[in-house]
Amino acid sequence: MKKAKDIINSKLLARVVMGLAGLMAIVAIAVVVMHGGKTTTKSDSDDGVQSVVAVKSGDTLSGLLTEQGLNNNDVIEIAKTLKSDAGITTLRADNDKIEFYRPSSGVAVIKIVIVPSAWRRVELTADENGAWKCENIDIERDVHAVYRSGEILDGDSFYLAGMRAGIPAGILADVYDLLAFEMDFERDVRAGQKFSVLYEENYCDGDKVDNGHVLAVQFDALRGNVRMYRFRKSDGTIGYYDESGNGAIKSLKRTPINNAKVTSSFSNKRKHPVLGYTRAHKGVDFRASTGTPIPAAGAGRVVARGYNSGHGNYVKIRHNGTYETLYAHMSRFAKGVVVGTTVRQGQTIGYVGATGLATGPHLHYEIIKNGQHVNPMTVKLPAISNLGAEDKKKFLAYREIVDAGQEKLSQNPNLYIQM
Repeated sequence: MKKAKDIINSKLLARVVMGLAGLMAIVAIAVVVMHGGKTTTKSDSDDGVQSVVAVKSGDTLSGLLTEQGLNNNDVIEIAKTLKSDAGITTLRADNDKIEFYRPSSGVAVIKIVIVPSAWRRVELTADENGAWKCENIDIERDVHAVYRSGEILDGDSFYLAGMRAGIPAGILADVYDLLAFEMDFERDVRAGQKFSVLYEENYCDGDKVDNGHVLAVQFDALRGNVRMYRFRKSDGTIGYYDESGNGAIKSLKRTPINNAKVTSSFSNKRKHPVLGYTRAHKGVDFRASTGTPIPAAGAGRVVARGYNSGHGNYVKIRHNGTYETLYAHMSRFAKGVVVGTTVRQGQTIGYVGATGLATGPHLHYEIIKNGQHVNPMTVKLPAISNLGAEDKKKFLAYREIVDAGQEKLSQNPNLYIQM
């Protein structure tokens, strides 16, 4: 290690002085002023003067605009324009920044920029008559397709194995939703099963902002290898398809609540835990804590909602002319879910409870096919959104490209595919 007297020499001192001179020049161009708890950065350029204000707690749009010299009429018009044309009604403290542009110092603001999200920029400009116009600009994503794979170990859940493989929690939730059409995560997960996920990471200016869509997923399920691919059809609609191009998204989910433990299976003969005698159990019970949201297993219309001594609070949904589902023992119903309500797949219809004949909080879930109760875990569910001949041809070619990319990434997990 050099001694202090050797480090502080004339050459180093000269570099330090030059560095300070450069720093002072930068400071002269960009002055940071603290006032009222806000940080305002001012910079001059050939294009005029830019002021950037960081929004702090307690700030209001009208207050910030007034501080920049805008009059009351401008403030009112800008607020109305932001609401009607950009959907902006509030500012986020310690998150949002507002950019103000002037042709030169001391003159009126002619342009205002707000960035409400990483992927959208809102620009307000004043015309020659002083009227404010709004333009929404989409910020282009730099999309990377990344590959992660893992294996279920003894005692693992899919979630734990996925996290260990480096798959983000949000992506895992999406994978749960996809695979729940084909498998039961409580009963179908075994040690030794392998899985992989190809998904998007979105970057802006070299920094990762968030994750995008699941592009492909593979799981060695008990029923066989399950593969799904995200694909855009010629009409612009997007869906998930198996390796043959058949719709991978079924009309109903086998397990409405992700990762819930099965406590009682479908059976024609089961000793009832409350009544004490044997009778048919026409559904599957999933253990979950009181208040857990219960999502609809498929899109449809609520045909029954009420209470009886056996099911307690229950909801029944008709999905089409063939299938209905029933959800029982709810602690309460979701707001707005009444008979006649149209629900989408995944929409919360109620919350787990223990009403009716129940020994503890759980969801009792039934699938009724053509008026007959069937086992949710084994019934063959129809696929939807199958591909036409021309789209199927394109899909198969696309799938080969995706599979080749995944093969390369599996050998080089630190690489990515530029989308």
